[in-house]
Amino acid sequence: MVPGTSVKGARIEENTLKTQISTDDSRIAVDIPKSLDKLSEAELDRKSCIGRVMTYTLSNLTNYFTVNGFQWLLPVALSKSTDPLWPDPGASIDKRIEVDIYGETVRTTSSMIVHKLIASSLAYPKLFILSPNIRIEKAERAKTGKHIYEFTQLDFEARSATSSDIMRLVEGAVTGLVESLKKDRVDDLKLLGRYEALRITKQPFATYDAAKLEEKYGPGWEAELIDEIKEPSWVVNIPREFYDYEDFETGRWDNYDLMMPGYGEVLSGSRRECEYPKMLAKMDRENVRKENFTLILKLAKEGRIRPTAGAGIGVERIVGWITGAKHIGEIQPFPKVPGTVYEL
Repeated sequence: MVPGTSVKGARIEENTLKTQISTDDSRIAVDIPKSLDKLSEAELDRKSCIGRVMTYTLSNLTNYFTVNGFQWLLPVALSKSTDPLWPDPGASIDKRIEVDIYGETVRTTSSMIVHKLIASSLAYPKLFILSPNIRIEKAERAKTGKHIYEFTQLDFEARSATSSDIMRLVEGAVTGLVESLKKDRVDDLKLLGRYEALRITKQPFATYDAAKLEEKYGPGWEAELIDEIKEPSWVVNIPREFYDYEDFETGRWDNYDLMMPGYGEVLSGSRRECEYPKMLAKMDRENVRKENFTLILKLAKEGRIRPTAGAGIGVERIVGWITGAKHIGEIQPFPKVPGTVYEL
């Protein structure tokens, strides 16, 4: 597990500004997004256009979830328990931000998944949250164009739902969003050169198994897959954190990521673990610090954690896919790119 790093007053070291970084495979170069004051008039017009698409996307998706019976909860910035992001092979955390308040150590939110599981189990059967997340990624993640160290997820969870339920729900959200954008934001999509590229996708989306993809392509299967697919597609059975459901008999994971063609992952989710012995065994197996998850373990032991399923949509990522942004920091008014610290 990545050890925590105490930062009194939540202060983080500053790094020097870099203007351009080449990707590891040398095929493309990713320009690091500039602050607003450094943008040209044309770049500011594009930024404003992306902002209009962001506004429309948030309005559309939040309406979709409320119409489907989800309650809108407010986010949490500091708590004693947050996502361990371990042993997810996709995680690349340089440090965790901790701060002392009232004699207790709390952490900045890296994901509200623990909160979602408890909230959905106890009080809110169907919920969603626009949750700001802080994940201090390693500086080399700037090269991907898909990572920022401060971002927002549209997190949602539903009690007694199956993975299939959530996947169908998401497919309705994505196809409805694209259809509405192409109807209501024609000028913006044309200005961004994305009107023709965005197409309505038939449901259900294609599904790929991560184990089979690794057999075919090796560890770098995601890059190969997103070049191959032509429409949004699911990847299932991905080894991940203790809260994703794992069948101990077969070794299969009941989880799912949504991949966009030519872009990559914009959503990650799963059916959840709710049984105390399984949670405990997985924490022990992966050396997860149980003292950071005392409440969820207590509730699970008491049988109060209910079966749920859910996911988190990366807001910047899905808007990045819609707008064709080369770096998702371009989606942010004030970019937060790994390895770079801006004034604002």
